[in-house]
Amino acid sequence: MFRRTRKLALAEGLTAGFLFGTAAIFIRFMQDLDAFAIAFWRLVIACSAIAFLLVFLGRALDLKLLGKNLKKLIVLSVLLGLHFVFFVSAVKDTSILNATVLVNTTPIFSIFVSSFLFKLKPSRFAVAGLIVSFIGVGVVALAETLTASSGSAQTGTSTSIKGDLEAILAALVETFYLSYGRNVRSRMHLLPVMWFMYMLAAVFVGVLGVGAARNVLSLPTNVVAMLALVGLGILPTTAAHTLYFSSLSHLKSFETASMALLEPIGATILGISLFQEVPTQLFVFGASLTLAGIFFVAKGERREKFERDPKEV
Repeated sequence: MFRRTRKLALAEGLTAGFLFGTAAIFIRFMQDLDAFAIAFWRLVIACSAIAFLLVFLGRALDLKLLGKNLKKLIVLSVLLGLHFVFFVSAVKDTSILNATVLVNTTPIFSIFVSSFLFKLKPSRFAVAGLIVSFIGVGVVALAETLTASSGSAQTGTSTSIKGDLEAILAALVETFYLSYGRNVRSRMHLLPVMWFMYMLAAVFVGVLGVGAARNVLSLPTNVVAMLALVGLGILPTTAAHTLYFSSLSHLKSFETASMALLEPIGATILGISLFQEVPTQLFVFGASLTLAGIFFVAKGERREKFERDPKEV
């Protein structure tokens, strides 16, 4: 009998964190596509991929259970849709670095939400780990900024307050998504609930896009952008986000959020493999601090007995 463990949840969160690093890169290949359209189609692709897995594995949907949790699933789907729209807009309106760093302020918001709303306070060891991780992310950001400024000035990126605010809003929405979703994850099987949420989120983004006079049904007009859209729907959405949500089964919301701090590191590793962009020693130092901080978070919370709090709904 397959049994879920905290170690498995940590592995899921870590894998998701690395895969999240592909999102901003994929989005940058679709500059001509509207943010609503990108968010809509990545959700449609993810929904289709999960549906294929359900059929392949012979899993049936528990409509009764889905109906019983319908209100919670609608709230989660709206939050998920808003998170994707804000994040895609941030990547298009500011630099990849700013977007990926600011969207990963989620652990900060998550600690406050978990502590004050759901009475789940982190251990001192975990707080220290988060501080170390954020210092590491800051060093990574500094390393990337210095590398970009000393390059040949063809980075193709720009920063804006609008894009930075969108990234912060994406982080804030994600905070409530994780806190609210932890209870749902403990009650339902992963694939059916993710299929349902991806579907509802796609419908929400589609309606929101139409209301905002956006052409959400637009598709890329070139092969590269189309492949990037498929990649966005499969890697950082179907794979990464599904694992991210799954990790909530044995991790507190701020622990799961801290795993996403690996996103800038994942993006850089991808840059090494695809573009031969070798990181500087400063980046390696920052990445090491980030990894060490995440280890502290995982180790610190493991010392306390993990209990599901029915209030965190």
